[in-house]
Amino acid sequence: MKRNVLNSPRLLEFKKKRQKIFLNKIFLSLFALLFIFAGLAYISHLEQLNISEVEITGNKVESKEMIETAVKKEITGNYLWFFPKTNIFFYPKDNIEKDLFNQFNRLKSVSLSVENKTLKVSLDERIALYTWCGEMMNSVDGLSKEEKCYFIDEAGYIFAEAPYFSGEVYFKFYGATDSKENTPIGSYFLADIFQKLILFKEALSHMGLKPVVLYKDKEENEDIKIFLSSANTLPNAPEIIFKADSDLEIIAENLQTALTTEPLQSNFKNKYSSLLYIDLRYGNKVYYKFK
Repeated sequence: MKRNVLNSPRLLEFKKKRQKIFLNKIFLSLFALLFIFAGLAYISHLEQLNISEVEITGNKVESKEMIETAVKKEITGNYLWFFPKTNIFFYPKDNIEKDLFNQFNRLKSVSLSVENKTLKVSLDERIALYTWCGEMMNSVDGLSKEEKCYFIDEAGYIFAEAPYFSGEVYFKFYGATDSKENTPIGSYFLADIFQKLILFKEALSHMGLKPVVLYKDKEENEDIKIFLSSANTLPNAPEIIFKADSDLEIIAENLQTALTTEPLQSNFKNKYSSLLYIDLRYGNKVYYKFK
């Protein structure tokens, strides 16, 4: 009796109606989603909502044409086959920035904005302040034409190959970088202490010294050498030796005191050409030697 009630024509008809209503709801929902999707796709293609031009500013060395080509490549094509990457609301900003940094190591910052359908790419390039010229100094002449050097910015970042310069145009660094590639470009030189080294170099200049080269030999016990300008070629020029973990401000003060105290004051003035080294590795003491 109970089974007959469950299978009665009236109940079966009710079940069919409910099933039909459910299927209709699914169909209407899918249709609504499709309509919304199509509407959004149509709106996303409207001319006034799409980038039509790319404007590059701030580049001084890097090629404007190459940068523009790289940007246009990133905004070519569609998302999900329907939504253009040129749309001003969802153009691939992060991908553009990442790609530009990967392709152009000279770039320090990239800023993107859209104005009147124009994608404005504002760039800030790294400034070449120093050069890095290898892990080891040339044993005979540190100014050899065979030496390949690279530009370094204020943070110790190596970003481009440098042309050959005769003379002491740029302060030079030698020593291992943190590069894991075959090229030093894109790596840092002594990143943890680089800016302190620059301040120490500048302090030496204020003392009347002329630092031209810094060398850190990874085979030595964290010793760093700064060579001074001299008629002697590297590595036979006068050198200042100190430890990499030294308090550079303190050893600069110690050196300043020594240079204004006899007998070093007179010796340095009269016998500079015969100076071999000044050693700052031993606390507050300053050791030096002339030929």
